[in-house]
Formats: sequence, structure tokens, C-alpha cells
Amino acid sequence: MRRKAVALVIAAAVLACKGRSSKNTQYKTEKVDRGNITMTVTATGTVSAVKTVQIGSQVSGMISRLYADFNSRVKKGQLLAELDPTPFEQQVEQRRADVTRAQVQTEDARIKYDRQRRLSAAGLAPQADVDAAKATYDGARAQTTQAQAALSQSNTNLRYTKITSPTDGIVVDKQYEVGQTVAASFQAPTLFEIAQDLTKMQIQADVDQSDIGRVKVGQFARFTVDAYPEEEFRGRIAQIRYNAQVNQNVVTYPVIIEVANPEERLRPKMTANVTIDVATVRDVLRVQNAALRFKPPTEEGAPAATTSTGGDAMRRMAQSGQQSGPAGAASQFPRGRRGRGGANAPKMQTVYVQTGTGKEQKLTPVEIRTGISDGRFTEVVSGNLKPGDNVVVGLATSKVESAAPMGGGGGGARPGGGGRRG
Repeated sequence: MRRKAVALVIAAAVLACKGRSSKNTQYKTEKVDRGNITMTVTATGTVSAVKTVQIGSQVSGMISRLYADFNSRVKKGQLLAELDPTPFEQQVEQRRADVTRAQVQTEDARIKYDRQRRLSAAGLAPQADVDAAKATYDGARAQTTQAQAALSQSNTNLRYTKITSPTDGIVVDKQYEVGQTVAASFQAPTLFEIAQDLTKMQIQADVDQSDIGRVKVGQFARFTVDAYPEEEFRGRIAQIRYNAQVNQNVVTYPVIIEVANPEERLRPKMTANVTIDVATVRDVLRVQNAALRFKPPTEEGAPAATTSTGGDAMRRMAQSGQQSGPAGAASQFPRGRRGRGGANAPKMQTVYVQTGTGKEQKLTPVEIRTGISDGRFTEVVSGNLKPGDNVVVGLATSKVESAAPMGGGGGGARPGGGGRRG
């Protein structure tokens, strides 16, 4: 009898706790409203000048003079550097001597050839001697031409010791100093790098393959740089290149964004955090994304598992380590939910509308068809929702009040109050 009495007391206590817990369950709600939604794609890129020229040396030698430094503004044809011309001048003198010797030999061969022709005409020399003299004369003329070509090459190399700018611009990089030796054996070494015009810059942003289909030429892009974190710059997409880059199985495509830089605040090699507006809808019915992820508690008092497509997308994003923020959240939804119709029409989802208060509160499931999302709000394409409806986005209070003192804020309080507030 005593055991039965104890069991009845425990059962009554459990039922009382369940009843009290059910009555104390409160939900956090947000009102459905109308507004604008902009879907975005985020990427990172590097700021660079629209046209950058690398200036090298075609000959080897020691740098004897420098006439430009970092940030120097130069004009087309301006002398930038000079290699030691001494060995090249000596080579020119040698080639000139070779030309003179070849000319003397050619003249001597011509005289002998003329003599043999006169003797042959008088019948005093055989034709073989005439032919031999002519061959010697032709070979001497060829050697003269060869010597003159070598002299021209030496003069060209001498001119290459003076390195000039091929364009107007500003020196953004310099690789050598006076006294260093430039070796141009296999390829021309880069001495200077000149940005043609820093008032017009461009950004090469790497856009993920899952987002590149929504990026179009002419779309506007916003970006920030670490040098001016509070300021937002704007540009326009000028080109989408096909040469995909693969890094650790992640495929990205270069997107070129043109940016005006009249004050020259943006500098080459800056890292830009780019946001591209790919779709915008105005004055549409919208609901918070947290409402799409919410599932009411089960009868036993435990929260139901989140099985909505939005919750699956968020979990996939967290597991794969992909980009966060509005574009990251928007890019994880199935492709059909990004559009507004067609073969891949968005799927139906369920949100819960709260009516009444206190003991009279009631949750009513409402099926809706969703459109694009900006990571915080999602467009409601169709469904029995209207502006002002209170949709549930999470639990506002703990369902087991005694769990906090026992577990220090963990246990039953955390799943209901923290994890589902969106």
C-alpha cells in the first residue's frame, strides 16, 4: 500500500508539472509586413589598376642610374633607368671595325674580279679564273652585309641600356637599385611596374559557381576595403570571364568590376569585400526566415526537429563552411526557391500564426509559397498570410522553470529560448 501511495503521488506531481509547463509556454512572434527584398551574392576580390605595364630589360648589365622611384609620375618616353653602357660601347666599336675590314676585303675582291674579266676578254685568262674571282667577290660582299647587321644589333643593344616608359602613369613597384646586376639571359626581368591611370580601378572578384548564373554584366556592386571600413564604394560589372579557378575543389569565376577612383583613395592590391545585388522585389509580403525554421513543441514537451528546407539549408551551410551573411543564406536555398515560377517553382512551406494570448493562445499552421530571400526576410509569393499576422519565430520562455537552478541555464532552457530565436 505504501508503494502504491508513493507512486500515485509521483504521477500526480509529474502531471501537474506538465500542465504548468504547457500553460507557461510563450512564443516569440514577429509581424508579417510588406517591404523590399534584395538577393545578393558576396565575394572577395583584389583592387588593381585597369591597365598595368611591367617594364623590363632586354639586355644584361649593371644598373648605373635610376631616374624614377616608387610613386613617381612618369610620362611616355621618359628615361627611367640606365645600365652601364661601357661593354656595349666596346662591342659597337668592335663591330664597326669588322665592317671596315669586310669593306676592304670586298673592294679587293672586286678589283681582282674586274682584272680577271679583262684578261678573259683578251684571251689571256681561262674562264675558271674569272668564275673563282667572282665567287670570292660575292662572298666578300656577303661578309660586309653580315658585319653591318652585327653592327646594327650592337647599336640596338646599346640603346636598350636606356630604359624608358612606354606610357603615362605612376610607378607602383620597383625591383632593382643602383649597382644591382640585371640578368636577361632567358627572360626579361621586371624593373618597374607602372599603373597607367589610378583614377580608374577594377576589382577581380571570385564568384562561386553556384552564384555565377545570377551575376550579369551591368549589375551594380557594392564593396568595402579594410582601409575605409565605414565607407561603401560602388562599381559596375564589366566582364564575367570563363577561365574558372579551382581551389580545393571549389570552382570560382573571375568577375571584373569597374570602379571610379577620382580621389585615388583605392590602391592596388587592396582586398575588397564585394556584394552584388542580383535580384530585387519591391513592396512584397515578407516573413522573417526564423519563422520558416520554427517547429512547435511536441506533446511530450520537447521541441520538434527542424525539418524545413530553410533549416536544412542553414545546417548545410554550417557543415560545409560556406559564406555567411545574407548572400550566404540565400545561396543555400534550393534553386527553385530563388525564382518566382517556372519548372523549378518554389516549394510550399509551413509557418505558424499565433492567435489569442495567455491560456487562449493558439498556433495555426499556414502553408505559403516563398520567393527570393535576403538572408533575413523571405518573399511570400502566395498563401493565407496578410500584413499584421503574428508568425512564431521561436520560444520566448523556458518550458521547465526548475531546470535553470539545477542546470545553471542549460538543459531544457537553452533549446527553447536560445536556439530558435533566429
